[in-house]
Amino acid sequence: MLPNRMQLSRTVEEQLKKLKGYTGVTPNVSARIAFFRSIESDFRYDPTTEYATNGSLTLDKITWLGRTQEITELLLKHTYPDLEGKQLQQAWAAHVEHGVASLRNQKSLYNLTKNM
Repeated sequence: MLPNRMQLSRTVEEQLKKLKGYTGVTPNVSARIAFFRSIESDFRYDPTTEYATNGSLTLDKITWLGRTQEITELLLKHTYPDLEGKQLQQAWAAHVEHGVASLRNQKSLYNLTKNM
């Protein structure tokens, strides 16, 4: 399963913080939305490439995932059955990065929810 402490890349953190400024949606909630958008788009993380999770925002997985923790972990284990721990966290972070691309241009909460 996912480690208890998780982080994203710096660039994704910056995008989530900008999104918070525009919409008021906190980075952990935006990360959840981004993750599920990425899963729905059939994006797949390539575990042979190193993904940098070098951000400064390190939160526990309960804060990052909230009530979606169980389904997030189940989706990750179903999609990547051979990954564990740090690699599974990197897969999660890669999905958040992929999904945030569809959110980063939203300038208001109304626009964000309208496009869901």
